[in-house]
Amino acid sequence: MSDAKLHATSPDPDDFAVQIADQVESFLVSVSEVAKGDEPDSAVPFLLLEVSQLLLAGGRLGAHEDIVPDERYEADTGPDPDVDELRENLARLLEPIDVYSEVFDPYEVRKAPVPARISDDLTDVITDLRHGMAHYRAGRTTEALWWWQFSYFSNWGSTASATLRALQSVVAHVRLNQPLAELDGLDTDQGMGDETLEFEAGKVMQEEIAGPLGVQTSN
Repeated sequence: MSDAKLHATSPDPDDFAVQIADQVESFLVSVSEVAKGDEPDSAVPFLLLEVSQLLLAGGRLGAHEDIVPDERYEADTGPDPDVDELRENLARLLEPIDVYSEVFDPYEVRKAPVPARISDDLTDVITDLRHGMAHYRAGRTTEALWWWQFSYFSNWGSTASATLRALQSVVAHVRLNQPLAELDGLDTDQGMGDETLEFEAGKVMQEEIAGPLGVQTSN
């Protein structure tokens, strides 16, 4: 059943757009506040909550019937705001756990995990969301919904999902008092990728996570 059908009884056809926009705006504001670093001890669980709530909006967009923009060509929203400072702030804040191991598509033939960064992922998601928000604030509601839905399928949905898994894993390790697994024990030998690349990926993971977190790895 599509999200449109789920909301068929709503008296206001714009409710869906308003609700999605509110969730997007909440995420944008909240992550920016976290990146200021005023409460570093609560940054990871707070980001876990925010990414989870954003993916609820993404799920609603994904369940909705295809949204068709009013115009054939996308209106120009101007240059996207620079996110370098936000990315750098998040990277500093999350330094011990910023790098994690990711497999991009669970339905592809198994490939070696590659290192990814939570700070990169969050700013990548924010770039997509801000682009849609520019349409929304300009009164192009359908265009905003189209962009958020399209980019959910093509980029920010999978990126946010990967980030959620990483954040949830960190919180779970801490709450359950479990040390992180040995990073060089990751099964990266899938017979698909370049062995040198796989070795370097494991080395990056070990140096950038194991050291700051004090995780002991075997030689």
